[in-house]
Amino acid sequence: MKEKLLKHKSKIILIGIILISILLYFFNPSIKGLVNNISAMFASGDFEVVRDFIDEYGAYAMLVSAALMVFQSVVAPLPAFLITFANANLFGWWQGAILSWSSAMLGALLCFYISRILGRDMVEKLTSKAGLESIDSFFEKYGKHSILIARLLPFMSFDIVSYAAGLTSMAFIPFFIATGIGQLPATIVYSYVGGMLTGGAQLLVTGLLILFALSIFIVLIRSIYHSREANKVKEKGNER
Repeated sequence: MKEKLLKHKSKIILIGIILISILLYFFNPSIKGLVNNISAMFASGDFEVVRDFIDEYGAYAMLVSAALMVFQSVVAPLPAFLITFANANLFGWWQGAILSWSSAMLGALLCFYISRILGRDMVEKLTSKAGLESIDSFFEKYGKHSILIARLLPFMSFDIVSYAAGLTSMAFIPFFIATGIGQLPATIVYSYVGGMLTGGAQLLVTGLLILFALSIFIVLIRSIYHSREANKVKEKGNER
């Protein structure tokens, strides 16, 4: 009973925070302008724009970077590797990697608990129904290793995986450990690349990474589709 009351109270508080955030966005021009600028910055696909934005905050640059990483995890499906590139370029590859990894972990934690508190209907509004269904199929296929595998695949939406995990019966500790281990290789690679490359070379690598991610994404979608078709055929066979 006490646990139910606590969850109900948490739900009310969380919905209140979301509503206040929405109202601030629509009725506070400075906040709306900042959010729109951040979205446009990510949409540009240029890590130097992200780097310069973070660098403007001087002594608070690391905090701003962490806030951006959490923002992209919780609020919008923005390309997190741009922040990882920027962190490595500003703070050195290994310090940037630690910052990117730890702030992404915080974002994953928040997504997981937001999902667990608010439930599926609300999470579908925050993300997308189709996105959650695709992750559901992935979880069903790979079972207890789903989170680790998803984190190792660069094309899988980081935030939707975290939200979807919160809707399952998975305990937080296994989710947190699998996320931490799974995202570490990509964080190290992106940080190392981001620390070395600038200009055209960096854009070329970014383009190749995106192309690679899209290619594997197509393969995964085809695999899920064929798996579903096979299950339908199997179900029809059982009905007979």
